[in-house]
Amino acid sequence: MIVFEHIRKEFGGRTVIDDVSLRVEEGEFFALVGPSGSGKSTLLRMVNRLVTPDGGTVRVDGTDIATLSVEPLRRGIGYAIQSVGLFPHRTVGDNIATVPRLLGWTKAAIDERVEALLGLLHLDEPGMASRYPRTLSGGQQQRVGVARALAARPRIVLMDEPFGALDPLTRESLQVSLKAIQRETKTTILFVTHDMDEAFGLGDRVGLMLGGRLVQTGTPTELIRAPVDDVVREFVGGARARLRELALHPVAERVRPGDTCDGEPVDAAASLQDALGAMLSQGRDRLPVMRDGRRVGTIALSDMVERAP
Repeated sequence: MIVFEHIRKEFGGRTVIDDVSLRVEEGEFFALVGPSGSGKSTLLRMVNRLVTPDGGTVRVDGTDIATLSVEPLRRGIGYAIQSVGLFPHRTVGDNIATVPRLLGWTKAAIDERVEALLGLLHLDEPGMASRYPRTLSGGQQQRVGVARALAARPRIVLMDEPFGALDPLTRESLQVSLKAIQRETKTTILFVTHDMDEAFGLGDRVGLMLGGRLVQTGTPTELIRAPVDDVVREFVGGARARLRELALHPVAERVRPGDTCDGEPVDAAASLQDALGAMLSQGRDRLPVMRDGRRVGTIALSDMVERAP
């Protein structure tokens, strides 16, 4: 687990982190969200000692990281950033293998891990491991960056705006892949973003930072339904927050088993927000629901409205 205790940081006489305390549980996907300059990236970089706090303590698994050697600490923590930072003169496979090689893994173990990660991140087209970063699209490069961060099976992965420069479709695809991998591996992920939809879509819990302070933490639903003040309420969407909440719940939660109706079906795994969009595009207030290729019932507009708090 990662624990921040009364963290304070100044740059040039300006306070950028102001008495922040936070606990990220083992196996948790924690999203830290806030506008530019709110201090979220500075806080994240303290975990692998890229930034040193001026006050307070950062602990990993109960140990004050200031007492640890920097190199072993960083080799045990995955790190992915927006600019990717791939080595241009190394192949995709060699980029992914960077940390396992430093840790002394055997060639067979490295090759097996590279192949597995290429598959998990949908980079398994023939010859991918032998290609160089300059031959890849931006989305492919970012997937390689994520694979490199996960390569040595770290228990903790830090991700600083990793998908910020990508187009919406590529970004959504990577978010889905990352969340699936995290659920399977139970890796502890601290993820920084300025995008509230991204934070709510990925985070088990979300922390909102404003002006160097952590103003509220909780599940996405808690932040939407119980904001601590008007500032948080507006930041999570104000009167539109309930629309954002629809993205957090699958159609399967509200399906009416056995009902039938006309229209282009939606998948049970789709979000209620996706179902609402499909209803609007088709001009209907009820749609069939499919699961594993067969119809299992319907979803109605009233199913979304009736459960508003």
